[in-house]
Amino acid sequence: MKWQGGKQSGNFEDRRGMSGGGKLALGGIGGIIVLVIGFLMGGDPMQLLQQAQNMGGQTEQSGQPRELNPEEKRLTEFSLTVLQSTEDVWAKLFKEQMQQNYTPTTLVFYDGGTQTDGCGMGQASYGPFYCPGDQKIYLDLTFNRELSDKFGAKGEFAMAYVIAHEVGHHIQQLVGLLPKTNQARGKLSERENNKISVMTELQADFYAGVWAHYLNEYTDIKIDYNDIVDGMKAAEAVGDDKLQTAAQGYAVPESFTHGTSAQRMTWFKKGYDSGDMRAGNTFEDPSLR
Repeated sequence: MKWQGGKQSGNFEDRRGMSGGGKLALGGIGGIIVLVIGFLMGGDPMQLLQQAQNMGGQTEQSGQPRELNPEEKRLTEFSLTVLQSTEDVWAKLFKEQMQQNYTPTTLVFYDGGTQTDGCGMGQASYGPFYCPGDQKIYLDLTFNRELSDKFGAKGEFAMAYVIAHEVGHHIQQLVGLLPKTNQARGKLSERENNKISVMTELQADFYAGVWAHYLNEYTDIKIDYNDIVDGMKAAEAVGDDKLQTAAQGYAVPESFTHGTSAQRMTWFKKGYDSGDMRAGNTFEDPSLR
């Protein structure tokens, strides 16, 4: 993956070194997504809920961004180059495939925890997440090491896939999908809600694949098929079945919220092969019902 020297996005906030507090808002889809991402990244659901209950009232972020070490600077430049590539690809595709203008998301860098607007308090233990309430992606860059050491997803493209997946959730927000699924959640059983969550996450994987399809053509980032393999391995590493088996020795399919390793690889690859954002309607796939 060649990204050095590429254009970097200016749509970011740097909250590293800043402090803030607040409680997790569980009522909306933002809170749901934050918790689901926490479960995805190996968090104990009961522990996360207890943390949410124990948090105090909302506060403002305070302080100044801290000085970054060389590795943090490199990862920051990498992340912003990847973000710029998503902006280049989706601006083009929204025009060509949807006849609409694309509104970029904002990437927020933070340490440990930070307050969101609409999703309560975000914490690094949840992993990277997208908040529909403020249409921002939240990223603690220590996740890059966790992605490699804990989940075994090697290569720079693995982290790029993670960012592109979260941008995929932003696409879902822009086209009106996330508001619709949020409305449906309150009327469905836990099992049906889990199915909707799986379809939502697999579609975000699909959109990450679509982004990868156009990298060499529309952006400053250049990749080869080995990078796509790294992306597929990253998708495999965070499948519900693999994570649950690693955590408790067995998998419980009806509790899946993101899809199996095979499903996540399949939908990422489908997006990469097709390059057509309209071909990723997971909600109409009979195998996911």
